[in-house]
Amino acid sequence: MNQPSDKSVQAAAVDFARGLVPLMQAALRSELLGAYIIGSLAHGGFSRRYSDVDIALITEAGLSPEMLDRVRREAAVLSPDWGPKLSIFWTNRHFSLGRFPPLDRIDYLDHAVVLMERERLRPVRPALEDVRRYLQGAPFVNWTDLVRRFSTLETLEPKDRKAYLRTILYPARFCFSWITGRMGSNDEAVALLKAHPAQFDVSLITRALQCRQADADPDFLFPERTKLPFQVEACATLLSELPLPAER
Repeated sequence: MNQPSDKSVQAAAVDFARGLVPLMQAALRSELLGAYIIGSLAHGGFSRRYSDVDIALITEAGLSPEMLDRVRREAAVLSPDWGPKLSIFWTNRHFSLGRFPPLDRIDYLDHAVVLMERERLRPVRPALEDVRRYLQGAPFVNWTDLVRRFSTLETLEPKDRKAYLRTILYPARFCFSWITGRMGSNDEAVALLKAHPAQFDVSLITRALQCRQADADPDFLFPERTKLPFQVEACATLLSELPLPAER
């Protein structure tokens, strides 16, 4: 469960997100169709230390790299604390370009908190097979690369603590979305994993969740890094048990 102080932390993050709206409106003008909070700040489980502030921007024609850089710079000026945590998801009105993967579209459809909105646009909801196809691609490859890296390190540097904790927690998030086709909180994901008869080290993942909830250092979990390759094997088993539907 979240600590009572988490409410004030979450409120501060939401205030930061709302403070971005005039900056984004000044930069994008009539191009901006909507700005929304997504991610853990919207669907639950937000952590001051470990969460990003995820903002979804929908525009007429997308965002240029220069405009993205401008928004990020102005966010850092607005709040040196929250600005570096800003993560921007963006697309055009047709959801045909930009950075807006299937799970984040689902998060937008199910949980988005409106910051400003000129027009409510609703993309086609990704089907379960779309989610699974996405998960077994870059997300799975990137996670296995992190597992390979962390499982062979001799020490955990402070700059790697966030990535290491996410690497331990990822199997729960992966399984939750693979099974349900939805985006949920870490708490929901770990609860589902406990109920799913797979070959995961659920104790390790549960301790990582407790570490995240306490905003604590994950150094005490670093000796467990040798277990991470077995978590990859467990995910691979899940992929074989619940495969993609056959191509039509």
